[in-house]
Amino acid sequence: MDKKFKKGIVQVYTGDGKGKTTSSLGLAMRAIGQGFKVYMIQFLKSPKLSSGEYKMKDAFGDNFQLNRLNTPWWSLRSFKNDSHIKRMKEVLKEEMIKLKSIISSGNYNLIILDEINICLFYGLIDLEEVIEIIKNKPKDVELVFTGRYAPEELKEIADLVTEMKLIKHPFSTGLKARKGIEY
Repeated sequence: MDKKFKKGIVQVYTGDGKGKTTSSLGLAMRAIGQGFKVYMIQFLKSPKLSSGEYKMKDAFGDNFQLNRLNTPWWSLRSFKNDSHIKRMKEVLKEEMIKLKSIISSGNYNLIILDEINICLFYGLIDLEEVIEIIKNKPKDVELVFTGRYAPEELKEIADLVTEMKLIKHPFSTGLKARKGIEY
């Protein structure tokens, strides 16, 4: 990989408003447009969901890799099921090992950890492990954490924190998620 950021920072997009994943994808498009390589892992998005970002990944070739966990959960109901939680923790522990390797590989400039904040909130991923990843990341790698409920410790260690605030959303009027807009 020839292109590198002079200084890769840690960004957090959190809050109850719309736009956390969308913002990270906008950042990814900018990076790809400038010749950088992007790796995105979607921790809680269903592999069955035919989202726009999943469909566009092939258009960017080797510059954009999108990984979704092939897991049985993808709804908040799973967070109330002890056997699902146990399995989620096992899968996520294995995924964190892979992620450390990806971060240190030098193959990607920008790494997006989509919905990881929710995993941290529910205790599915160890916060101390994430803090160690941040402390040990290569200086030229940019890390982006998305999802509601970002822990205070993560916000403190991050270089940039944006909180999306819900003011008004058409979901409250019954409008369903729309293809091409919400997914």
